Amino acid sequence: MNVGVLKETAEYEQRVALNPDVAGKLIDKGLEVWIESEAGLASSFLNEQYEKAGATVTASREELLATADLLLAVQTPPAEDLKKLKKGAVVICFLWALQHPDLVELLKELELTGMGMDAIPRISRAQNMDALSSMSSIAGYKSALIAANELDKYLPMMMTAAGTIPPAKALILGAGVAGLQAIATCKRLGARVEAYDIRPVVKEQVESLGASFVEIELQEEDTETEGGYAKEVSKDNQERQREVTHRHVAKSDIVITTALIPGRPAPLLVTKEMVYDMNPGSVIVDLAAENGGNCELTEAGKTIIENEVKIIGPLNIPSQLAHHASQLYAKNMLNLLDLLIEEGKPNFNFDDEILLNTTITHKGEVISPLIKNN
Repeated sequence: MNVGVLKETAEYEQRVALNPDVAGKLIDKGLEVWIESEAGLASSFLNEQYEKAGATVTASREELLATADLLLAVQTPPAEDLKKLKKGAVVICFLWALQHPDLVELLKELELTGMGMDAIPRISRAQNMDALSSMSSIAGYKSALIAANELDKYLPMMMTAAGTIPPAKALILGAGVAGLQAIATCKRLGARVEAYDIRPVVKEQVESLGASFVEIELQEEDTETEGGYAKEVSKDNQERQREVTHRHVAKSDIVITTALIPGRPAPLLVTKEMVYDMNPGSVIVDLAAENGGNCELTEAGKTIIENEVKIIGPLNIPSQLAHHASQLYAKNMLNLLDLLIEEGKPNFNFDDEILLNTTITHKGEVISPLIKNN
């Protein structure tokens, strides 16, 4: 079976689906691995490293697509590439099928099996395949570095002959994987950190990292999905959140927002009024910029200054640490393939909840219960 890896063409994308180490592991399992020339270059993986691992490096994208039984990518390949795959080929990448119904229809029409790395269920058995968590951890780490770099203050307390500088105050909104990593990184850099999440169950995790958990009393409501994600809450509870959040945002030097709801626009957490109550020179890093932003003033892909507050809307943060992001993504991919491939070919056993939920289309039909029910 031929496994093909394309050079990513999406804007801002520096990652690659397989690093040389994981490519070698797939070859050891009896698979043939074809890599498009310089596919790993932006992630600091050279053609020679793939060749040393036993992969075939080709300059012909056309040939790779024509021969691939299994196409691995980070972002969804362009439609013109998908149309060049053989009927029955398997495509594994971030598909975001809920947001892209036209893509689902195209996969059905072409009779391609589409598997979404973003659709892997959040269960214990799938943790080592969970690419969203791997990438979110990188995004949380990098967001703290961006904030520290843009802030015109020290993060740690500094005692000098000229006087004592108090530590910067950081507020992290959303304590999922990205938020927890942002908390940990801000703490390592010496900031005083507070965090808030609508899921009270994360309080212990926040406090274990040395941050203070912001308590907001909400009317009784289920705030967590079965998969462990935050749910959108009622309008009354949103108002309660904003009242308390406003006070904490106003006194923060750094605000990092990480709240996302699968398949929905990002929830509004930081209003224009909150920004106008922040001190001059403060910094907001909005990790939800690509999904509309958690801050009312965020502009995706831009850094803007409003009332002397910097609002940063970065795009594809994991790609800024492309080497390690690719390494982790490739390992997630390997673990999924270990489950999928039996005796050298894919075995789509839909009694397995990981394969059932991850497989969006197969043999011209929609498989994923999530897509079927939407």
